[in-house]
Amino acid sequence: METNANTTTTDPDLLNTPAARAAFGATRAGIKIYGALTAAALLAVIAVASTGHLVNPFMWIRAILLPLIAVLLHRLAVSASRGSRRAFERLRGISAVFPVAIVGVDLIPGVCPWWYAAVQALCVLPVIRIAFTMRGAPLRAAFPKTR
Repeated sequence: METNANTTTTDPDLLNTPAARAAFGATRAGIKIYGALTAAALLAVIAVASTGHLVNPFMWIRAILLPLIAVLLHRLAVSASRGSRRAFERLRGISAVFPVAIVGVDLIPGVCPWWYAAVQALCVLPVIRIAFTMRGAPLRAAFPKTR
């Protein structure tokens, strides 16, 4: 039997608890902060490049892509808050892996200057908060494991 991936897959009553609503509120706030920080990082790259300093292609590509990821995270959070288990699991996984990947790549010598690595590390702090929120008791209760 085929199912629609966007259907609600959890009990709506579990999503309407004050704790679950607060957890999704914190998640949405973290995504907004992440989006604002990555937009500021993009503006910083533009400012550095406009003053004649060297900005490599890696910095440009990442500075453009990371704010776009905020849109993806927001869409996943909205779907998860409406009961989509698939969106919840994806947001949960991305929020755990994403900060490690960003910081890990920045630590490769010669990839980017220290200031850019510091800005990127600052940008992923809200995503780390999202990762902890996604693993908290309220959302684990809202999306119980099924097997």
